[in-house]
Amino acid sequence: MNYRHIYHAGNFADVLKHAVLARLVTHLKQKDKAFRVLDTHAGIGLYDLSSEEAQKTGEWRDGIGRLIDVELPAPVAAVLEPYRSVVRELNPDGGLTHYPGSPKLVRLLFRPQDRLSAMELHPEDFETLHRLFEGDFQSRITRLDGWLALGAHLPPKEKRGLVLVDPPFEVEGEYERLVDGLAKAHRRFAGGIYCLWYPLKKGAPIKAFHEALRALDIPKMLAAELSVRSDRDITGLAGSGLVIVNPPYTLKGELDILLPFLKEKLRQDRFASARCFWLRGEAPLNRGT
Repeated sequence: MNYRHIYHAGNFADVLKHAVLARLVTHLKQKDKAFRVLDTHAGIGLYDLSSEEAQKTGEWRDGIGRLIDVELPAPVAAVLEPYRSVVRELNPDGGLTHYPGSPKLVRLLFRPQDRLSAMELHPEDFETLHRLFEGDFQSRITRLDGWLALGAHLPPKEKRGLVLVDPPFEVEGEYERLVDGLAKAHRRFAGGIYCLWYPLKKGAPIKAFHEALRALDIPKMLAAELSVRSDRDITGLAGSGLVIVNPPYTLKGELDILLPFLKEKLRQDRFASARCFWLRGEAPLNRGT
């Protein structure tokens, strides 16, 4: 309840999360049938990078700031196009002042038939998010603990969808809650795409987290991780990861293009690393790049 994403909006972790999220929405749009995106920890939806809070940390400068106005290799540009197109749409005069949170990003990629359910528990953030989407009949904004949404709001009536679980990790046990939440949600909506975000930092129980996910016996789980610096001498975020359940068949190839580029473009020291591997499914672990 104390977390404020404005200090971190547009940073390297957002770049990975939102680039993948945009690819997942783009994949869902390949079929005419409507889908729903369920965002369990939605935040305020849109961030002012010129604000005092964002300027105080300046984390966006080492994230989206390194990508938005630069020429990219053609394969990388193709993968990043849905993501970068939304950021440009929010900054029509050029530069970089506004940055989308996950609910705004997906909403700007929707077709008329697609729907958003966004959950936010913090009272002030909920009010801000609610005002942002006021009058938008394609979006439903609810003040709710996002963990509860994994039971109460699944399956969606559209029977197609994407569930983003992006908790703030401000309390102990969030890795375990991700595993438990996925298990509960998958029982209700086995055919959905799930995107789970997690931090990489010193002492994080990543091995145990991955083993617990494998033990769920869900057939297809893909993991992507990007670290921009060593975690040895810092207490904060060194990198982040995503677990994608039921990933589109093209996603692994897209991440194999994107992750090496992001590692080089966003690196903050020589220990930057990236890897994409199957937790369960197509192939055994691919040991980093």
